[in-house]
Amino acid sequence: RPLGRLQPLTQVTEDIVRAFRKIGFVVADGPEIEDEYHCFDSLNTPADHPARDAQDTFYIGGDLPTGGQKSALLRTHTSSVQIRVMQSQPPPIRIIAPGRVYRRDNADATHNPTFHQIEGLYVDKNVTVGDLKGTAEFVFRELLGRDVKIRFRPHYFSYTAPNFAIDFTNALVKNMSQDWLEIEGCGRGHQEV
Repeated sequence: RPLGRLQPLTQVTEDIVRAFRKIGFVVADGPEIEDEYHCFDSLNTPADHPARDAQDTFYIGGDLPTGGQKSALLRTHTSSVQIRVMQSQPPPIRIIAPGRVYRRDNADATHNPTFHQIEGLYVDKNVTVGDLKGTAEFVFRELLGRDVKIRFRPHYFSYTAPNFAIDFTNALVKNMSQDWLEIEGCGRGHQEV
């Protein structure tokens, strides 16, 4: 008799990966111990940005185990994986980067110093914001059911332009006495990234 089940985060990650694979995305992976270039510089994050402060990022000091320079840190997002993929292969690129990320947050109902993130990247000729919206709608319907509705709101990220936050609603959200819940941020990759 089989014992146990997959951990819920593993189940959800597998469901998300399965949805993206249906539309041609592949999984990319990268190191959890990163450098400032891949986490910040390459994403247009200025040197004085609050995310780079020691109270927001886990700097671990010393050189990277791979021989890199600059301060080593625990990655703050999986965008660093996207940068590594763009450096290692030419377009077209259609990847998702699931993984654990770290930020100096006090644990509460909406924050945790370690959490899981999945980012997608699609680089090719003639890719539009319409492709982004269609991809998001497909994936969220696969995950949350056919009755899910999503909306795009203007937002700001230094590494995308235009930028959006995506909210969703369905019967579950309505049962929580809310109209919409934010589920992700997105945007078209900034040309300098």
